[in-house]
Amino acid sequence: MPLNILVVDDEADIRELISDILKDEGYEARHAKNSITAFEALSEKIPSAIILDIWLKDSELDGLGILETVRRKYPDVPVIMISGHGNIETAVKSLRMGAYDYIEKPFKQDKLIHVLKRAIEVARLKTENDELKRGSPSMSNVNLLLGDSTAVAQLRQSIDRVAPTGSRVFITGPAGSGKETIARIIHEKSKRASGPFVALNAASLSSDMVDHELFGTEESDDLNAPPRKVGTFEKAHGGTLFIDEITDIPLQTQGKFVRFLQDKSFERVSGTKRVEVDVRVVAATHKDVQSEIEAGNLREDLFYRLNVVPLRSPSLSERREDIPMLCDYFMLQAAEALKLPSRKLSDDAMAALQAYDWPGNIRQLRNMVEWLLIMCPSDPEEQVSSNMLPKEVFSNLPSVATDINTDIMSMKLREAREVFEKQYLMSQINRFGGNISRTASFIGMERSALHRKLKSLEVNSEESEKISA
Repeated sequence: MPLNILVVDDEADIRELISDILKDEGYEARHAKNSITAFEALSEKIPSAIILDIWLKDSELDGLGILETVRRKYPDVPVIMISGHGNIETAVKSLRMGAYDYIEKPFKQDKLIHVLKRAIEVARLKTENDELKRGSPSMSNVNLLLGDSTAVAQLRQSIDRVAPTGSRVFITGPAGSGKETIARIIHEKSKRASGPFVALNAASLSSDMVDHELFGTEESDDLNAPPRKVGTFEKAHGGTLFIDEITDIPLQTQGKFVRFLQDKSFERVSGTKRVEVDVRVVAATHKDVQSEIEAGNLREDLFYRLNVVPLRSPSLSERREDIPMLCDYFMLQAAEALKLPSRKLSDDAMAALQAYDWPGNIRQLRNMVEWLLIMCPSDPEEQVSSNMLPKEVFSNLPSVATDINTDIMSMKLREAREVFEKQYLMSQINRFGGNISRTASFIGMERSALHRKLKSLEVNSEESEKISA
């Protein structure tokens, strides 16, 4: 998707020259000859950058006046000033007012394109940095797709296939499993990677503010009214819009969403003109979609328009074999951020972490690793053992139903040993995601011997249904 550049110059031949240069470089160019037409163009569509002449004939405002307004109303849009009659004082003044750079006419084509690309990239990085400062609950800057598990390998393969296509994607999966990260990776691997990635969590918005956030608001003539708000659809123009917890959007707004997906245009709140944008939409939810449709919380027509390519983010309990690699990664990240020496986890601690159910998924694991780095004994050479782990790790270890209801202290040694062996083996099988070969290797048994042991312990079909050969 070509990025949109607004060229403001009073000379028609200069406007045409710059526009031709931009088109040759793959950009989309629009023209304005004075302040009135410039603000009209900005109202129709927010550009990725503005190339603005300082001296404008027959214009209510000169370039510096336009720059001042743009910096106030559209602070994320970079402005490059150009002039054939400028001086050092004018250049310095424009930079102090917030212009990204100043280029004298006549300019070389290569220099203009170089400055433009740099300005757009700096603006993009600033936007991403602002998002990180606000703190993304989905840990968007962390690659959560580390690991060799089958679930993650299949997900990575699906992402590689869908990312370049531009198709809409609908991601399901439990909270904390990394749905926003999946959306970001899709964006980074797509043809829109140079465009913006905008994330919106619908669950965090009040119902009366959803329209304002999605569509933005039109500017009012009332001087006491709040300034115009740029909605997420406009912010994401040329890039990707990720909407998490899509089922929390009010039904009335969902209807407007359907029309946007049909027409690729929308009306701002209090506006009358339709605004055209080019946005790839990636939606997500942790809820059961069919139940939400039946309950009337999600329009079926909206779901089918969004669900062009369905992806599922696996829970951490579905990818237990990835936990050691994730722990190492999160430990290094936390150590660097906290300026503390990294720690190693002992085998017994890792076994306990792999056996835990992780209701909070990846997010919970990262938080726990950071907690361990802070709270464990100060000797960095000492490994983190299982007795240093939070009690919650041991609160819901997998248990195995038995036909013995009496207290273990009343059992004979052989019976008690069988109970222990059954619980131990099932916990280890669960730890390795049902993989018998890896379980047998870890506990020091032949694969065939482990199968015989499970049969002798009378592991029933319900307990063994997830065990893979």
